Amino acid sequence: MTRDLLLLLEPGFTDPAHPGERFVCPHCALIEGLLASDPVRVARLDVKRVAFPRPRAEVVAVLDEAHQGLPVLVLGDEYPLPEDPQTLGERHFVNDPKRILALLAQRHGFPRVH
Repeated sequence: MTRDLLLLLEPGFTDPAHPGERFVCPHCALIEGLLASDPVRVARLDVKRVAFPRPRAEVVAVLDEAHQGLPVLVLGDEYPLPEDPQTLGERHFVNDPKRILALLAQRHGFPRVH
């Protein structure tokens, strides 16, 4: 049985196009805030923070080179699949931040973002 895997960009990353500046992904930051609100629920899924530069080997290993955009929720088989995931081979995933938040509420009991 596989658990859901949430892939996020590491906060405070740098971008070679903007030397000396640090960034956060606004979509990942919103999800990070939800995760911080309930560490007990976080333990029910796998969360991996990935470095900004591409290729993102951790993401490529799970999906492929064409699907490195983050955040992404790779759906495990602990819960029934929702009706709207993207499919890549045998993997099912969601990369829309609002839908990720909704699925975290539905599948893991996090509060809904309203």
